[in-house]
Amino acid sequence: MKVLVADKISPKGVAYLRQQPGFEVVEAYGSSPEKILELVKDVHAIIVRSETQITAKVFNAAPKLKVVGRAGVGVDNVDVEAATEHGVVVMNTPAGNTIATAELTFTHILCGARPVPQAAASMKVGQWDRKTFSGIELFRKTLGIVGLGRIGSEVAKRAQAFGMRVLAFDPYLAPSRAKAMQVENVALDDLLRQSDYITVHMPLTDDTKYMIDEAALEKCKKGVRLFNCARGGIIKETALLAALKSGRVAAAGLDVFEDEPLAKDSEFRSLPNVVLTPHLGASTAEAQESVGIEIAEQIADVLNRGVIRNAVNVPSIDAATMKALGPYLDLGAKLGTLVQQIAPAQVAQLRVTFWGKLVDLDTNSVTRAIERGYLRRISGEEVNFVNAPVLLERLGVRAEVVKSTDDSGYTELIQVEAITPDGAVISASGTLIGKANERRIVSINGREVEVVADGKLLVLENIDQPGMVGTIGTILGKANVNIADMSLSRLTPGGTAYMVVRVDTEPSDIARREIKNHPAIKMAKFVQL
Repeated sequence: MKVLVADKISPKGVAYLRQQPGFEVVEAYGSSPEKILELVKDVHAIIVRSETQITAKVFNAAPKLKVVGRAGVGVDNVDVEAATEHGVVVMNTPAGNTIATAELTFTHILCGARPVPQAAASMKVGQWDRKTFSGIELFRKTLGIVGLGRIGSEVAKRAQAFGMRVLAFDPYLAPSRAKAMQVENVALDDLLRQSDYITVHMPLTDDTKYMIDEAALEKCKKGVRLFNCARGGIIKETALLAALKSGRVAAAGLDVFEDEPLAKDSEFRSLPNVVLTPHLGASTAEAQESVGIEIAEQIADVLNRGVIRNAVNVPSIDAATMKALGPYLDLGAKLGTLVQQIAPAQVAQLRVTFWGKLVDLDTNSVTRAIERGYLRRISGEEVNFVNAPVLLERLGVRAEVVKSTDDSGYTELIQVEAITPDGAVISASGTLIGKANERRIVSINGREVEVVADGKLLVLENIDQPGMVGTIGTILGKANVNIADMSLSRLTPGGTAYMVVRVDTEPSDIARREIKNHPAIKMAKFVQL
């Protein structure tokens, strides 16, 4: 088995691979894209960090490739879709940099309170300026943490040790979990208004991009201090620049940027009240050693025994089970992400029910696929089939699996229900149709529908009145959005009806607003499967 280590990892990780019988290890740090294409022709595994890009061209050039391992959390530099098409497992090491990033974040917070880097720089050039570099204390100040996952939780512990009041905004965090951590879970607007310091710890998704923009900064205290060691783009850089210049933001600490590396002429470089680091979140000896050894062990497990851990594109199951359950894994993931997108942010329980021949199968991997689908837009690249249950537990969401022997009306059926703290239930059910095992959604919130579980959907609840189909068609037509298919459902004439419209392209914001503002529309959700 030939393993290409394309980016430098811990020597202990490389040594572990070399100790494996039958392994040939090639270290090729800093190789050009052309050189990588040449090297991968006969490799079985590739290990990268963040430098080397594993593109579709790489997968096309590597017929023997079985697994790509990323020594770190993200897989931004790996074309996961191309990997899946080529049957290549993509794995990461999601927990290895937790402490390193939390400690760097708190270092930035301390430097935002006491301008140590600026004072140190002045001393280096012979100055003795005590007045300019006066700071403030953390004690009894309020820290707002946006996103209370692994890293955000560790930052909270450190802030509490400094005597800070900790507010958290995490719409998916259950009140019981917040209470156990001794943090106050509040709305984002309340966090912005009350916090003296704000740090963000969310994945970069459609929902979190520019979460902190001009409007958000206007709600903050004058003199707030802002920090980002998570992902560039959560804080809108142009808005932050303007706020730093105006004094609304007193100081900032940034380890990540919208475009990396940061441009040499970036205005951030010239501002005295900003501390910048070049994406050092995971750059500690301990973190690098941990992820280097961890990814080496995972690669060896895949190649030696077919055991898959921390996979981002396939479940951690053997080949025989994969063949039997493969179609259900995909259906389950899509049901999970559908329910998450139509449910409220805060959910207390996720219940999965299986009917038919699924009752007699080991459906643990299907359940994991559903949980991963549910978390995909919440936890981003961190979630995989191994850690999905843990991430749900951290959010305070209780998972339940039911295997029912009742007659569902289908040969096999999967239902996913999200139950809110006040008992409201949001659900979707799906099955497989025909010899091709086509994935179909057959009910949403108890209403019978029939739509292919793929692509982009508009899920609408409306007053059952004449002309609604034409109205929706006209709005989408004006927005140049083509309808692929449509399913209609109602319980009684003149009551409420459901309309599920599968579209080829995403409707514009104007079209969405027009649909949502129509007086007959009671609920409108755009869902991407």
